[in-house]
Amino acid sequence: MPIPPSLRTLLRTIPTLAPVSNRAVLSVSGSQATEFLNGLLACSVQGKQTYGAFLHAQGRVLYDAFLYNSPTPSLSSTESTYLIEYDPTPSEAPTLMSLLKRYVLRSKVRIRDVSEEWDVWAAWGSEEATETREWNWARSGAVEPVWRTSEWPWGTENGTILDRRAPGMGKRMLVRKGETPADASTHELAGKDAYLLHRIMHGVPEGSVDIQPMHAFPIESNLDAMGGLDFRKGCYVGQELTVRTYHTGAVRKRILPVHISSPASLPPYISIKPSLPSTTDSAAVKTPRLRGSSTLLSMITAPGIGSSVGLALVRLEHLRPDIALVTEEKGQSWKVEPWWADWWPEQ
Repeated sequence: MPIPPSLRTLLRTIPTLAPVSNRAVLSVSGSQATEFLNGLLACSVQGKQTYGAFLHAQGRVLYDAFLYNSPTPSLSSTESTYLIEYDPTPSEAPTLMSLLKRYVLRSKVRIRDVSEEWDVWAAWGSEEATETREWNWARSGAVEPVWRTSEWPWGTENGTILDRRAPGMGKRMLVRKGETPADASTHELAGKDAYLLHRIMHGVPEGSVDIQPMHAFPIESNLDAMGGLDFRKGCYVGQELTVRTYHTGAVRKRILPVHISSPASLPPYISIKPSLPSTTDSAAVKTPRLRGSSTLLSMITAPGIGSSVGLALVRLEHLRPDIALVTEEKGQSWKVEPWWADWWPEQ
């Protein structure tokens, strides 16, 4: 199921710069900051910038996060300073600040909220060539990118991360509060909705709406394919269930971009139900009952086409040509059509 041709016009390919809303930034510094964060994040922390997630002990996601090297590093050569960018929306999960402090114990680290010092921006559309990737597949259906490059995939410029969650995502930057990024001179300035549409069209979930704290599983949320999980690193919180799923489980859901026939945005977390065409022949009696439902996540009205696009947590068994997906809101039914983003790997 490739992207519908009518939606390709929504892919913004000109150089674009947009703010990323509803983000907070924590500073973690100290001589043991690298070891401390490596024991908590599901990705490998090697003193470099990266992307990953904090999990709870049962393997569900608490926060997906970007980890930057500080643009203003400590003057002490023995100390590392990281900036964690994440979605601070209140939820069932403990705040990230309280979560980190719970694990400090005797670690030589300092944790501060520096959200009032930084804004987050995203830039895309200036990539020179189409990126191709190699992938490792597990029997469970989990998949992870293989970085065939001598350069660190997430970038080495402090405070700027190459967004490798999906080809075409561009980069994201920490910029001093109230200032405009230097890219403003070469990129068209857009609003926050442009970034939301950009990541929906690339099938990239982000934040608490898409990756629901205390409920979402990391592999179902595409954190594996987006490079946010390291299945071979040492112990970290939530590792046991995540690695077990990778080796012996089965991935039954994925977050996919969807086209919704509704001309207006719908609230997140409403159910998307499957249905088969009505038939009167005897074969209908033998058709197995369709189990479960999918869930709508982020959504935005698509400019110029009279409908909407969004992300949804979709049951993979419902991705069949003979199954229609429908969601209902206030007595009205709306057709939902998932597709696989262009970059999604084929096994």
